[in-house]
Amino acid sequence: MNSIYPISVNRIDGSADTLASYSGKVLLVVNVASKCGLTPQYEGLEKLYKDKRAQGLEVLGFPANDFKGQEPGTEAEITEFCSLTYGVDFPMFSKISVVGENRHPLYEALTEAQPKAIGDGPFRERLKGYGIPMGQPADVLWNFEKFLVGRSGEVVARFAPDVTADDPRLVEAIEAELAKG
Repeated sequence: MNSIYPISVNRIDGSADTLASYSGKVLLVVNVASKCGLTPQYEGLEKLYKDKRAQGLEVLGFPANDFKGQEPGTEAEITEFCSLTYGVDFPMFSKISVVGENRHPLYEALTEAQPKAIGDGPFRERLKGYGIPMGQPADVLWNFEKFLVGRSGEVVARFAPDVTADDPRLVEAIEAELAKG
């Protein structure tokens, strides 16, 4: 698949949509969780969204409960948590699976297009140190993995979960895509 735009998704309020709604935008697709050590990344993602939205960036949050049950809440609970705790204003979607046999088609396409994450290694080693089993090398490793999608809907980069929203590697990649205007 060249473009992720035809993929069907549900917004966190339950309404059906496709990613075609974001055609022509630069997308940062992130699998998120409310009870993860990386959850404070919501703050940086929201700041990035506010700073770059006018230039064409959309941050899209996809809650997932695939890693140690770190997103147990309902869509309403997730919405309330994100809004009250981090002031999240970027688009959020219904909870999905990002790994395994029930993996959402969006994450099938994302991982197929970009099987390796920039910055992968340190966080993977930390998880191994905790005895957490690793999936296939191309699988999403953990919460807050980030996929960068260009204006044409093609996946252009992937970033490890511990690559934060202000990491120069991520910021430079986003700015390069935004510059393609």
